[in-house]
Amino acid sequence: MKTTPVTPAGGPPPEHQAAARALPEAMLAAHGLPTRWAGREHFVVLELGFGLGHGFLACWQSWRQDPARCGRLFYVSVEPHPPSREALAQAHAAVAPHESLHAPVQAMLQAWPPLTPNLHRLCFEDGRVQLLLALGEVADVLPALQLQADALCLMGSSPSLQAAQAEKRVLKALAARAALGATLSAWRMPADGQAQLASTGFVLDPTTPAAPVHAGNGEDSISAEDSPPPLTQARWAPRATQATTPRRYRSAAPAKRQAVVVGAGLAGAAAAQALVQAGWQVTVLERHAAAAQEASGNPAGLFHGTVNADDGPYARLFRAAALQATATYAQAVAQGVPGAAQGLLRLDARSGGLPALQTLWQRAGLPAGYVQVLGAEAASALAGLALPAPAWFYPGGGWMDPAAWVRHTLQQPGITLRTGAEVASLARHDGVWALLDAAGAVQAQAHTVVLANAASAQRLLAGLGHPPWPLRHTRGQVTQLEGPHPLRLPVAGDGYAIPLPGGVLCGATREAGEPGVPTLRLKDHLHNLQRLQRLTGMNSGHGLDDGARTSAEHEGPPPTWPGRTGWRLHSDDRLPIAGAVPLAEMPTHQRLDQPRLLPREEGLFVLTALGARGLTLAPLLAQLVAAQATGTPWPLEHDLADAVDPGRWQVRAARHAASSTG
Repeated sequence: MKTTPVTPAGGPPPEHQAAARALPEAMLAAHGLPTRWAGREHFVVLELGFGLGHGFLACWQSWRQDPARCGRLFYVSVEPHPPSREALAQAHAAVAPHESLHAPVQAMLQAWPPLTPNLHRLCFEDGRVQLLLALGEVADVLPALQLQADALCLMGSSPSLQAAQAEKRVLKALAARAALGATLSAWRMPADGQAQLASTGFVLDPTTPAAPVHAGNGEDSISAEDSPPPLTQARWAPRATQATTPRRYRSAAPAKRQAVVVGAGLAGAAAAQALVQAGWQVTVLERHAAAAQEASGNPAGLFHGTVNADDGPYARLFRAAALQATATYAQAVAQGVPGAAQGLLRLDARSGGLPALQTLWQRAGLPAGYVQVLGAEAASALAGLALPAPAWFYPGGGWMDPAAWVRHTLQQPGITLRTGAEVASLARHDGVWALLDAAGAVQAQAHTVVLANAASAQRLLAGLGHPPWPLRHTRGQVTQLEGPHPLRLPVAGDGYAIPLPGGVLCGATREAGEPGVPTLRLKDHLHNLQRLQRLTGMNSGHGLDDGARTSAEHEGPPPTWPGRTGWRLHSDDRLPIAGAVPLAEMPTHQRLDQPRLLPREEGLFVLTALGARGLTLAPLLAQLVAAQATGTPWPLEHDLADAVDPGRWQVRAARHAASSTG
């Protein structure tokens, strides 16, 4: 999907705000809310034009006050020019602390993200209310979203939004994201837009008034003197051919909201957490005697985004993942899990120095709330010691003790951990997956299974006839130094340094090879220490133990340091594997041009190959798996979900075969 920098909007003139507040009430009434969501597991609203959030706040407030409310409310809003946090605060400053809307307003302001061209997932009410904020032009962003909306609200008052809602491609994209019986309301939809609705499967309400021929311009904006204008109202009631378009991703949650997750590392804990947040009960099977015994057991790890000149799928995926990771781990830190989400510095000594970084940052158009460029002096001031190069500063980056986070997460209500339970094979009978041990005994059963057990996931799938993925392992060793130090923030670049209570963790080596005995090597410790000194200048002179000298400086027995060895699993394209598992054999004449169109093994999902960035990737990709399992809006755009899809190699093979024979 093409991305362009997001241009924030300022607050609207005061004379426009009264009508902006009045419109949501008309919207709720037009969609029969709150009555329509009563007793439902979830309800999805799709909005074009977030504005200052009046529609979202009105819907959230109605949900809060309704004792018969749905279990979960998803509010997906597409906004080309979102407001800054300051503009939002100014617009809602009149909401007094004693008013019932005050708490939602403050929660929204606190969660408001850096305005990057992403799909931002903001959670409220313990995840029962979710705002998915898609930033970008409607015609670009809307077709990239995966959801089935129960209510579609076209409330944008800007000329660009009013023009967009009359475009046939936008209306077709809306229809492709409408659930059967979905209702639509639009403010001042022009006559040509109303005419397009019927061709895309919408049926106009007979009471809908006539509309002007063309979309409004700047002179047609709402004002305080306007009462809420009549709304175009319609219902999606398509013909059979429209309802079965292949663009619709088939995803329906099973009747029993129970799942089994295989693997109790970062991926497994994140998957269990995401499913529990969706209201499911989860059993986690772990072959070891305790959780986080393999790659997720390091004393600490980093999470942060990235910046690339082309802002392609890799950069966008890691940006979205980093923003989700910040929200996830900041909450965990507040609950006592060791870690910090107060910023991270990534040194960049590329040719051209600081001016080259500034040029790249300006061209990318990324906000300072996500990433900043700092000269060596400014970066050193943040780090607490002299750094040798300019740096990217990620304000939401940080570090986390992954094993502690896994243990903390698996203790949440709704999750049951069973250790010493190795799964040897899978079998499915009457729609239920059975997880079997080596003797063929059933260890657990469920309609939904998530394989989050690294390379062993591929072994289990091979038993079902699935072809192998191109995977490889790399060995990594970290070194832990004890003693006082001046380092205030994590620093990465050629290696990394993480400030721990009472010491520093540095690393990590990277060496291709299959898992073996996790011994510590002196040469790898020394390699880590040399990189630490190049990266930060730190050595024994900063108070760290005498082991921070090279072996050439050390007399007597070889020095030893605490450390850990683990093996990371990578795919050949350096991207993780996450999502519903495709069928092992495709039906005849099956389209193989897009991963998301592949038919799937019902109820079988995978989350693996997170590589060296597991802390950054796990929370977001677990939410993707949970969304696919529960049939709720995806937290990733189509092309990013395709980039991590387990079936992407089947699509590539089909494309290669077609090009070879074409």
